[in-house]
Amino acid sequence: MLKDLSPQAFFMGLLTAFVGFASSFAVVLQGLKGVGASDAQAASGLMALSISMGLCAIVLSFSTRLPVSIAWSTPGAALLVSAGAAVGGFNAAVGAFIVCAILIVIAGLFKPLGRAVAAIPAPLANAMLAGVLVGLCYAPVKAVSFNPAFGLPIVLAWLVVGAWKRLYAVPAALIAFAGVLAFGVDIPEGAFASWAQSLGPTVLLVKPEFHLASIVSIGLPLFIVTMASQNIPGIAVLKVNQYEPNPGPLFATTGLFSLFSAPFGGHAVNLAAITAAMCAGEDAHPDPARRYWAAVIAGIGYVVFGLLAGAVTGFVALAPPVLIQAVAGLALVGAFSGSAFAALKEPETREAAAVTFIVTASGVTFAGISGAFWGLLAGGLAMGLARVARR
Repeated sequence: MLKDLSPQAFFMGLLTAFVGFASSFAVVLQGLKGVGASDAQAASGLMALSISMGLCAIVLSFSTRLPVSIAWSTPGAALLVSAGAAVGGFNAAVGAFIVCAILIVIAGLFKPLGRAVAAIPAPLANAMLAGVLVGLCYAPVKAVSFNPAFGLPIVLAWLVVGAWKRLYAVPAALIAFAGVLAFGVDIPEGAFASWAQSLGPTVLLVKPEFHLASIVSIGLPLFIVTMASQNIPGIAVLKVNQYEPNPGPLFATTGLFSLFSAPFGGHAVNLAAITAAMCAGEDAHPDPARRYWAAVIAGIGYVVFGLLAGAVTGFVALAPPVLIQAVAGLALVGAFSGSAFAALKEPETREAAAVTFIVTASGVTFAGISGAFWGLLAGGLAMGLARVARR
């Protein structure tokens, strides 16, 4: 196996870990805080997720000899932002995370459930995701309105670098955010001393509580979004690059690692889609049989970043929340545009997808259940009625 390691795969793995972590950790922090996590609990969740997805990538890539790249569920984190505080607090949200993880394991082991998830109409799943993301995508505009001197450098860095190389746009925005924080934000005296104390890993166990409303409002939509927007596209990326993975064991393994991270505050890990293309493509190595090392190196990088999650969270806490929300929103613009296009491109399902998007984006909560679930239900009803009418 060591003979398969190459400098090309090594550097691509390092780049994958940096891009995967830097481009969306802000979304994860916002999502965990959105369902009631404290700063310390969010740091613990970020640590658990990063270590879990790193170890999962190492295990799967070594065992299958495929470049299986793993990520945390960024769409799932965006869903948490819009879901609002869970009924029962963060403990109930952790209970919903555990239910989601168990469902992912079952989907991998029990083929009918996996087929049922795959059978959810793609336009509706994409419309639900777009509805979840659109609120957070407003954040960069709100940041500029809040303080142009703070918001504009972040947005301009994203625009300028993105026009040259889209892959580096979010890391550039993150660097601009760090510059604004260092030179523009009035940081209270003693804040850096407190930050220095948080350099070690933050490990907090959260006792899960199981509330039906939180399971239906958070657990089920998180499961659907993670499967439809991450796991299934992740398999597709591998197939596009001429690999033939067995999806079931991969899904089940990501569910087990999600189950490991949940008690520490992590919401879900899954197959990667965007970073999977980096590890599985020719840039990782001309020989497809040697590319799995890129995913392994990326996994090692994620573990290292996870151990530094407390420092990352403490640094972010020094800034006005709207600025880190702006970075998170910029990180999700591509995902929003892609999901919105996929949702509305087919004329026959466009109206049902629009219904799903509108209900989800409205943020309404009924019976303690968030709009993501009701949006999917409303879109499904609209699609079913349209088909009956056509017949």
